[in-house]
Amino acid sequence: MAMMLDESEASDAELIGRAKGGDRGAFGKLLERHYDFVYRAAYRWCGKKADAEDVAQEVCVRLGRAIRDYHGSGAFTTWLYTMTLNAARDMMRKTVRETVKTDAYGAYALISGEAEPEDPTEALWAAVRMLPGKQRDAVLLVYGEGLSHAAAAEAMGISETTVSWHIHEAKKRLKTLVRSAGEV
Repeated sequence: MAMMLDESEASDAELIGRAKGGDRGAFGKLLERHYDFVYRAAYRWCGKKADAEDVAQEVCVRLGRAIRDYHGSGAFTTWLYTMTLNAARDMMRKTVRETVKTDAYGAYALISGEAEPEDPTEALWAAVRMLPGKQRDAVLLVYGEGLSHAAAAEAMGISETTVSWHIHEAKKRLKTLVRSAGEV
């Protein structure tokens, strides 16, 4: 009889294999192991605790449906970044649609936390969240999450050179935004 490893000692690959086979305990351990990672990435994209929690929960639900599609060709965390990015984008699109609907009916716009953050670091991340989509994603993955340009390229589904270009353009745009805000 083969000795089974305790779930806390099992590698991600083992847990993924067991989760694909329907082992709910292994799936739960995988979620437990990576939930903080997903939440942190979601927070970088959204900038609000409640939105990040919603995105993280959505990723957990999506992961349950998509775990069987994970082939293991890349790092599991890169696959989770991509899933988190897509969930954050979906939530942002939904928020924009709801805001447009609300404005169309003449009601107050949804409270979106547009007040200027007092912490300079938060002010910078708020400015990053205002960048165009691909620039924002590249900056968040490379500087917010510490990924290499190659790993960010894999998560975004673009070339490494394109990631570098988006970061270059984002830096120019951020410099302009900060100067126009009178902070430099």
